[in-house]
Amino acid sequence: MRRLTTGRSLALGIAVVFALASCGSSGSSSTTAGSSNGLEKTTLTVGVLPIADVAALFIANQRGFFKAEGLTVKPEIVANGAAAIPRLINGTLDFALGNYFGVLSAQDKGAANMKIVADTYQAKPDIFDIVVPKDSTIQSVADLKGKRVAVAGLNTIATLAVDATLRVNGLASTDVHYVEVPFPEMPGKLFAGAVDAAFLTEPFLTGVQKNGARKIADTMTGAMADFPIACWVTVDDFAKKNPKTVAAFQRAIVKAEAIADSDRKAVEAVLPTYTKIDAATASIITLGSFPTTLNPTRIQRVADLMLEYNYLKSKMDVQPLLVPLPAAQ
Repeated sequence: MRRLTTGRSLALGIAVVFALASCGSSGSSSTTAGSSNGLEKTTLTVGVLPIADVAALFIANQRGFFKAEGLTVKPEIVANGAAAIPRLINGTLDFALGNYFGVLSAQDKGAANMKIVADTYQAKPDIFDIVVPKDSTIQSVADLKGKRVAVAGLNTIATLAVDATLRVNGLASTDVHYVEVPFPEMPGKLFAGAVDAAFLTEPFLTGVQKNGARKIADTMTGAMADFPIACWVTVDDFAKKNPKTVAAFQRAIVKAEAIADSDRKAVEAVLPTYTKIDAATASIITLGSFPTTLNPTRIQRVADLMLEYNYLKSKMDVQPLLVPLPAAQ
């Protein structure tokens, strides 16, 4: 069993929201049917995290791609991908950034019937590192035995990545204490000694390294090289009731993903608008890639590795979860 510590009762919170969801919901404020292009819903609330993964959404808003599709998209910061799932179910979010791990885990547990509408972020070297304070006695992954490792969410891509890194270095997941800490709070917790190490992504990774943190491992190597990280998701009920809206969202986001993947300056321009980093830091952070296809073979890697590390109950075929991308208009 994994040794986990959490600073908030996430499981209880999800259970409460699930209970509320079963009683019904008025849903997020929106403009519904009647738009000139036949969209079922035109105002969308989208759950995001203040990380590089969601840059394409802000590019799409900034450049009017959503507007051109008849959509008004309102980003809303959520604690982590797991926290977004109950809100997709109860209708207070229409779409959300999901890490593939969390999406497949929710599907596996029957917590939600998920639909993946677009790929959004894929690993490159050093986008997910384990760091320690500069003066820490921890010099390598092997030194993490018995230590507290901060992750943004328990039983997520973070713990899978650390698990895989631990295994390569002769340790097991039970050899560390996972502590749930939201990304924005990790630097403070790390430097205050509340945790011994932290699993961080950009832009927080560059920030802590500028302030004295030291990398001990890049987790996106070996089995996790070029690993699919994040996607845009909704739930099956929303996808069935709003197919034209889903297609419009897909067209806009894929157009923005193409820009994010080919034009780093476009990503740098939007990062300071939804994160706490300045333009100078945005220019030096490490970025992953922004896929423009929804490739089942690539995404299947996530399910297969989750099964290998006992995060899934049985083998999962990801194909039924994917909403095929529409043709560009």
